[in-house]
Amino acid sequence: MKIHIFGASGSGVTTTGNALAEKLAYRYFDSDDYFWEKSDVPFTVRRNPEERNSKIKTDLENSENWILGGSIFQWGENVFPDFDVVVYLWIPPQIRMERLKKREFERYGNIIYTDPDRIKQFEDFMEWAADYDNNTGIASRNFQAHENWLNSIDFPVLKISGDLTLQRRIDLIIENINKKPLH
Repeated sequence: MKIHIFGASGSGVTTTGNALAEKLAYRYFDSDDYFWEKSDVPFTVRRNPEERNSKIKTDLENSENWILGGSIFQWGENVFPDFDVVVYLWIPPQIRMERLKKREFERYGNIIYTDPDRIKQFEDFMEWAADYDNNTGIASRNFQAHENWLNSIDFPVLKISGDLTLQRRIDLIIENINKKPLH
């Protein structure tokens, strides 16, 4: 089973993917681990796209059942195998943005409010994240781009909308995959 889960930053993709992977005993792959190089200030050094695509393709090919979390629709052709199901998570923007503020503080602490460079990074990130729904042109990864991608793919899609509990999201995904014949 090959499951792809994606949505806006802060929509619960990683939380849902990790919990589902644990429940199903599948591997979880997070696109951020491939997109970004490890660095002192996380999420600031992009990995070379060819290296990124080669790494993720190899890792997915070497695992029978997996869950891939994150937005990968702009990574190029022939990188990913066919997905058995694509799960799109959407939550109201106000809730999502509050989650992101909380998450960033939990990850980094007061430095995002005290260090000038980190303040700017935090503010830029929040502005980029808000553009998912506002679509002012800051982010190419936005609601409309995701909708366009969903309309262009030939994989089964499960859209989960609203501020649902983690357990409810897991239940909906499992119900969906139990209805599908396995390849």
